[in-house]
Amino acid sequence: MRRCAAALALPLAGCNTIVMNPAGDIARQQADLIITSTVLMLLIIVPVIVLTLLFAWRYRVRQATAGAAEAAGARYEPDWDHSTRLELLIWGAPLAIIIALGTITWISTHQLDPYRPLSRLDEQRALPANVKPLQVQVVALDWKWLFVYPEQGIATVNELVLPVDRPVHFTLTASTVMNSFYVPALAGQIYAMPGMASQLNAVINKPGTWEGFSANYSGDGFSGMRFAFHGMAQADFAQWVENARGAGGKLDRAAYLALEKPSQRDAVRRYAQVAPYLFDAVVNRCVEAGRMCMADMMAIDARGGAGKGGLAGVTRAAWRNGQQTVVAGLCTPADPEGRGTALSARNSATPIDPTTAAGKL
Repeated sequence: MRRCAAALALPLAGCNTIVMNPAGDIARQQADLIITSTVLMLLIIVPVIVLTLLFAWRYRVRQATAGAAEAAGARYEPDWDHSTRLELLIWGAPLAIIIALGTITWISTHQLDPYRPLSRLDEQRALPANVKPLQVQVVALDWKWLFVYPEQGIATVNELVLPVDRPVHFTLTASTVMNSFYVPALAGQIYAMPGMASQLNAVINKPGTWEGFSANYSGDGFSGMRFAFHGMAQADFAQWVENARGAGGKLDRAAYLALEKPSQRDAVRRYAQVAPYLFDAVVNRCVEAGRMCMADMMAIDARGGAGKGGLAGVTRAAWRNGQQTVVAGLCTPADPEGRGTALSARNSATPIDPTTAAGKL
């Protein structure tokens, strides 16, 4: 018997079972959900398969005559058409399973919502009241991953390091096309899309090294879009941060624009400094100088567009035989950080004076 079990398990020997045996609590709950759902569905699938084989054998062709059927212990009822008990069994059991699966889906969808802050470290430990989540900003580039640690002031390429038993809040976006961030040991996958920021809350519960990758096809370098994920004790994480700060190099806007260019299978890189608000500029599609941020566009829209409510962000410029109102608020005003409301025009057009322009637009 043991030899048979070993022989059946042999094809699975080379499989990586990290999805079903993860190191993070969120991924652990997701694995438990898979097991529970599978068991519930097998309660229907297995009896159906067994009964299909049993019926095929018991009512096979050579048992079709009344005498042969009775001799085999099977009733021969060619005019049979209904059984209340059988109907209740056929429809009641699947209905009960569907209700159970629906209830589990409803509960787990809310408990495992990636935007929902964590309430525990693992099954045995609640989240301490004084623990502050570690903030990590993630940018899916072509074809590499950029991780920014805003509190620590560092950034890495293709390397993610997290402290054990500390909640982590990821904010994710993409530079060009939709991508998918997935670390099987940590949590389920979540999409990263240009022009928006998605969120993921997770925690890693033991030290180790695993792999993260893109789970959404994104072009030529998709197969190599992988990164190393390390879970470290708090002291080791602090030492890693210090080493990264000593690595030299600054990730400013110019460096980001160079990094953003497509490349494949990039080696791990670390940046000792990160330009303030760089991630915000990436999300708002305005890293380049002189480019309007999406947030500013929407703010002007919300104030009435080119009407009176949007006077602070528009200007009058020559156009054909007259003048027209154009948007003047840019994402990168005079302040080098590119932060704050963009109100000054960066072209030769004459700004509108809000005190005298009433009624002219």
